[in-house]
Amino acid sequence: MSVVSKLWGGRFTKQTDRLVEEYTASITFDKELAEEDIEGSLAHAAMLGKQGIISAEDAEAIREGLLKVRSKIRKGEIEFSIADEDIHMNIEKHLIEEIGPVGGKLHTGRSRNDQVATDMHLYLRRRVVEIVDQLHKLQSALIEQAKANTDTIVPGYTHLQRAQPILFAHHLMAYVSMFGRDADRLMDSYKRINVLPLGAGALAGTTFPIDRHFVAEQLGFDRVYENSLDAVSDRDFIVEFLAHASLIMMHLSRLSEELILWSSTEFRFVELDDAFCTGSSIMPQKKNPDVPELVRGKTGRVYGHLVGLLTVLKSLPLAYNKDMQEDKEGMFDTVRTLQGALQLFERMIATMTVNKDRMREAVNQDFSNATDIADFLVGKGMPFRQAHEVIGKTVLYCIRNGKFLLDLTLDEFKQFSQLFDESIYDVLKPETVVNARDVYGGTAKPQVLAAIERAERELERTAEWVAAHGESE
Repeated sequence: MSVVSKLWGGRFTKQTDRLVEEYTASITFDKELAEEDIEGSLAHAAMLGKQGIISAEDAEAIREGLLKVRSKIRKGEIEFSIADEDIHMNIEKHLIEEIGPVGGKLHTGRSRNDQVATDMHLYLRRRVVEIVDQLHKLQSALIEQAKANTDTIVPGYTHLQRAQPILFAHHLMAYVSMFGRDADRLMDSYKRINVLPLGAGALAGTTFPIDRHFVAEQLGFDRVYENSLDAVSDRDFIVEFLAHASLIMMHLSRLSEELILWSSTEFRFVELDDAFCTGSSIMPQKKNPDVPELVRGKTGRVYGHLVGLLTVLKSLPLAYNKDMQEDKEGMFDTVRTLQGALQLFERMIATMTVNKDRMREAVNQDFSNATDIADFLVGKGMPFRQAHEVIGKTVLYCIRNGKFLLDLTLDEFKQFSQLFDESIYDVLKPETVVNARDVYGGTAKPQVLAAIERAERELERTAEWVAAHGESE
């Protein structure tokens, strides 16, 4: 007795064990590919009709049936079944129910192997454009905060110890640069995502006279895979996306850490808007930076998906193997995690309050201007190593006497070097220290303003790329 409940059941004589169905089915998560699966099927059906592989009437019936199935999916009128394994079989079953046996002709000249690969290329192509756009918006929010803080001076840190004063705008622009590299990487990866695998069949191509380039044109792909084995087994484009996503999350996590520190009572440099914080169930005074904390925590989740897929792929022989079903959940979860984090950060940065007075107070109560005294002495002819020692002793004197450098009298300065004169007080002003770094990429105000202008021009180019690669509904 043959098994007819499965679309592939002709060769089998027993029903699939229910536990096997549940364990091997992917419909619980790959239903997220429904739109892409139908989109790819519409192009495939059009090609079958154009090539005379199926009749024009059958191609049109399949097209109309797929549109009806898509409409029902969008309305939530279709219930997917684990017994039908995956999104491809579920949609094909509903298509056959909609238009009859002719729906079975849709699978002519293709396999689920090249079909699912196509779906994921379509899915990730859309998501990459969306994420570049979200990075663009986050960069814009950072730039707006930078513009509002081109005169705000804050301690700059190394080893989380105060090092040299910088403009807060300069600090924010560092993240604009980071996220700019992230956007560049994603835009570059687009050309490796935008390749069509459909037509590779299960692994060796097909005996039907298909036109892969026609399908590529219909779906907006730049080119097709050159090798059918590679087409169905390649997941490099997903690994690359997960790697890029991991870098973005790492950058978000670093910014999260700083926001958490800056918003603490000890720093009080910024205050996050109430809409992006939560309270304590027992301590009514608390305002917790939950959003940056959770983004920092979810970074490990995204790293895990990258390592997980690399591990899945590391020993797989060509071409398709069931292991590769594990490529989807991590990709879907990474997209959701990353997009949510970027959307929240854009709004959180835009509404963040900067405590300029507190930042200035912090700058006035440290020794981050010490390097400039050394530079001052070097300018007077003293070797830098000697100047370094002189300033080290000067700072030690200040610490022991509860003073800062600007508190010292000229006589106190001169006990360490006779090269000091009244001009040292102007040298030590935070504004002077900051604007002395007037080199390309430095923290001087003219350089920061120029950096903002360059970043805005770059954002215009990014916006143009998004507009050119986005898809209208």
